Amino acid sequence: MFQMKTTTNRLILIIVGAVLVSCSAGKDDPGKEYAPNMYHSVAYEPLKQIKDKDAGNWVSSLDDGLGEYYSSNPNNPNEMNMRVPPANTVRRSKNGDLPYRIPKDSLAYAAANVKSPIGNTQEIVDAGKLLYTRFCTHCHGDTGQGDGAVGQAFGGVPVYNSAALKDVSEGHIYHVITVGKGRMGAHASQLSPEERWKIVRYVQTLQKQ
Repeated sequence: MFQMKTTTNRLILIIVGAVLVSCSAGKDDPGKEYAPNMYHSVAYEPLKQIKDKDAGNWVSSLDDGLGEYYSSNPNNPNEMNMRVPPANTVRRSKNGDLPYRIPKDSLAYAAANVKSPIGNTQEIVDAGKLLYTRFCTHCHGDTGQGDGAVGQAFGGVPVYNSAALKDVSEGHIYHVITVGKGRMGAHASQLSPEERWKIVRYVQTLQKQ
């Protein structure tokens, strides 16, 4: 009886040892993975580009003859996973700038620290006027008096050249356009950063009227 238990224990140790050894990586062997689909997504990952169709140590469950690490899209040019954004989508980082992370309740900080990355030419002001007409006049009115159709219906829309607003900074205006304030919603999803700054430039001309 004792000898049988000893033999069984030895078999268990041998099996466990074999499993552990098979999972460990060797010099030319990356080893085995438990549930490899949890590590290597079957879906295309835009920032992952492995074009070697034999990469990996097993054949995928899709029966396509591809290794587990192959992650390129054969239907796209150069097997790329990332594609050009659809037309008319809002660009977030044209110049490689980081997303706007200043919290909504940090208006004073934005007013003092956020500066425009674009110039202040007449061309920029004219472009801002066009965007202002599309996105702002319904509340703020043509001249920033808060007398747009929506502004008249709901009231409470501020006047740009009032004592409270005529001296607010470009950072203040940009922050409000981006994250909203009061009943005004955020416009970051409708306007690119550059477009918002163009509107800021035009609003600054209305502050002086």
